[in-house]
Amino acid sequence: MAQTELEHGGRLRAAARRYGIAPNCWLDLSTGINPHPWPRPSIPDGVWQCLPDDEDGLIPGLRRTLDLGAEVGITPLAGSQAAIRLIPRLRHPCRVAVPAPGYAEHGLAWKAAGHEVTVVSADTIEQRLPEVDVLVWIQPNNPTGEIIPPERLLQWHRQLVARDGWLLVDEAFIDVAPEASLQTALGRPGLLVLRSLGKFFGLAGVRAGLLLGDAGLCRALALDLGPWAVSGPARYLLGRALADRAWQEPMRRRLRIASARLQDLLAQKLGVATHGTDLFRYWPEPRAAEIQDALGREAILVRRFEHPSALRIGLPATEVGWARLADALEALR
Repeated sequence: MAQTELEHGGRLRAAARRYGIAPNCWLDLSTGINPHPWPRPSIPDGVWQCLPDDEDGLIPGLRRTLDLGAEVGITPLAGSQAAIRLIPRLRHPCRVAVPAPGYAEHGLAWKAAGHEVTVVSADTIEQRLPEVDVLVWIQPNNPTGEIIPPERLLQWHRQLVARDGWLLVDEAFIDVAPEASLQTALGRPGLLVLRSLGKFFGLAGVRAGLLLGDAGLCRALALDLGPWAVSGPARYLLGRALADRAWQEPMRRRLRIASARLQDLLAQKLGVATHGTDLFRYWPEPRAAEIQDALGREAILVRRFEHPSALRIGLPATEVGWARLADALEALR
């Protein structure tokens, strides 16, 4: 089945062409990526010069860092997108539920692999769950920021696994809300979790992530990925970033303050209520296209969604960026 290319945040060069404004003049708030990235260390020359090595200590280190037992599968990824595209191929065509609104690549990948895909929300999944074999969930949701209590997710998993079903949870943004993770439940059959360095750690360009959970499925995906699927530098950074708790806790506090500041700014300037995560605010708005265009004319890039009409706005990195955003929002009044 032919794949369809979806629109994502971060298409700064396309916006620069559209508005005739040089890329270095833009304030890019479209991705939800942490504007204060993890301070990556220097990478030794040997890591650059040698083929990636499965015996580099990454997996044992991750087991210690994430407190995962030997029964839990761990497959490093070149970003979670690699797994999103390949996991559907590990199962014969079946019925799959994906959240909407939500990261649309999930539904696209399952459809491309020949599965029957239906969209659900947190309010409708209870009645639809008996009709599906696989449930894909996003925790916290991208773009709404909605969090489902882990106990409820595990109830869904129990219903699915009783008929050989799967629960796949995309935890790309979970590092801002680690208490909502299913990490402590990993090892159960048919339960898979995706993790990423792209969002909280601000390292989207590294393309590093993990598939965790059902050991058989993790091994099957690793075989599909083939050798050297993740670069040596990405493996080097992956283990060290996840282990750096001394950086993570202060960063969570910093992002919580910044997210509240962004929420207050939108309320003060435009009187709107938003929700989301500590990395972005989600603003349901019928005039989303008009507002995105107005901000674009000020060289501020935000992410627009059509169904339902909404905007997602990330955090400025500097006080200059905050001031630019405040001025642009004031002009929208």
